[in-house]
Amino acid sequence: MTIADLGPQGERAIRQAAELLVCCFAHIPSGWHTLEEWLAEVRESLAPDRVSRVALDENGDVVGWIGAIPSYGGHVWELHPLVVRPDRQRQGIGRDLVADLERLARERGVDTIFVGTDDEDGRTNLFGVDLYPDVLSWAARIEDVGGHPFEFYRKCGFVVVGLILDANGFGKPDILMAKRVKAPGPA
Repeated sequence: MTIADLGPQGERAIRQAAELLVCCFAHIPSGWHTLEEWLAEVRESLAPDRVSRVALDENGDVVGWIGAIPSYGGHVWELHPLVVRPDRQRQGIGRDLVADLERLARERGVDTIFVGTDDEDGRTNLFGVDLYPDVLSWAARIEDVGGHPFEFYRKCGFVVVGLILDANGFGKPDILMAKRVKAPGPA
């Protein structure tokens, strides 16, 4: 497996990245719904200020895709998206893509990477719960009850830094996680 920028891989790789979105996010109500939306999302990731990387197998097929969007004057990157072909999950591809993104972030002077990982389908103990007024207590007690991606990000060193309550409707929060990628220095 190799990891490379998506753009130079051409239209075939762009379509394969879009197909990964179909495989991994089609069941999410607030996700993408048409092939045109999926392809637009992939093409948007190719903007000059963004990062878009793919994991390629020995045949040059896309088996994983990760992107990043700069914010806060370039000090922070939002990891968006991360997808791995279902038949290739749990083989270290996602972890390798995250490590590659962290390396690029450090090289470019980025301090922090954050990710929002929604619970729209009941895979954490936060789903369906009124999290007000004790939000921070709930964030500290988050539990995986059905294979939610926040556990993957935890294993990659990310920590829960907050919640956006009802982001996708009542009881469907966005779980915000972050990881420092550059050693802290003087303010």
